[in-house]
Amino acid sequence: MALTLYVDTARWRAHHQSVLQQFPGLVPVCKGNGYGFGHERLADEATRLGADILAVGTTYEAARIKDFFSGDLLVLTPFRHGEEPVPLPDRAIRSVSSVEGVGGLVGARVVIEVMSSMKRHGVKPEDLPKLATAIEDVRLEGFALHLPLDRTDGSDAVEEVIGWMDRLRAARLPLHTMFVSHLKADELARLQQQFPQTRFRARIGTRLWLGDHEATEYRGSVLDVTRIAKGERFGYRQQKAASDGYLVVVAGGTSHGVGLESPKALHGVMPRAKGVARAGLATVNRNLAPYVWAGKQRWFAEPPHMQVSILFVPGDAPQPQVGEELVAHLRHTTTQYDRLVDR
Repeated sequence: MALTLYVDTARWRAHHQSVLQQFPGLVPVCKGNGYGFGHERLADEATRLGADILAVGTTYEAARIKDFFSGDLLVLTPFRHGEEPVPLPDRAIRSVSSVEGVGGLVGARVVIEVMSSMKRHGVKPEDLPKLATAIEDVRLEGFALHLPLDRTDGSDAVEEVIGWMDRLRAARLPLHTMFVSHLKADELARLQQQFPQTRFRARIGTRLWLGDHEATEYRGSVLDVTRIAKGERFGYRQQKAASDGYLVVVAGGTSHGVGLESPKALHGVMPRAKGVARAGLATVNRNLAPYVWAGKQRWFAEPPHMQVSILFVPGDAPQPQVGEELVAHLRHTTTQYDRLVDR
């Protein structure tokens, strides 16, 4: 009895190939929880794709993944002076986002991140003249530009990259490779056409591993079903049932990531209205669960426990049976499954 991630493997891998065709030379990204699949599985899939570089989030992730992937490992988190040293093989490439950072990686393989409109981190235009000397002491693998997902100001992603290409060229810095994120396939093709001497490599995670929503599905096993009458008390807090129905214990709790939700950027009146409605219901202990039964997303009877959740299914709905599985709409990047089944 488990929370299971089912993968339509043939369909999932067909999607990988379609992304690879759109973005030749792409760099797969495997960070966090491995986009819900785990580091070892994605390292294997990256090898299957023929990737020569795998991007990871941190040095700690690189240390774990190095035994599963034989190619280069690009660490996306920038180097910082004073960070805990983590032993890594020479095939590890460090990202760096400042001139001072370059100076702290003498002899290392590095990718230099430049400041994009994300305003997260990166070398600023005024610091480029200092880089010419600093890069003499490192093995420069290229530059990188991490772009925003949305452009509400109507700006053009390609123009932003071109602006940086011009600045780097004016500073007489080598432009053999540029790593980019969050570009469309046609945008990447435009850049490659305009700068044929530079190899543009798209770093892709979400679009690659999670781009086909129909290829994967989470399901939680029903562990117990208890009939309950209106007014009966139940659960840790002994609250009263609002109506007749069933308490359904299903696999998947806080240790799996069930009930966790990251903040969302809301655009438009309707999404904001729904957000207000959800918040209002939460104040009276009405929280929608990710589990679906009889075609409807059901409510938590109480907050999820560590390894299971208790749902309330009204009495006019079919009674779930122990051993059945309920589809669960869960976010891959915050979910830890009990088992993965290829089918």
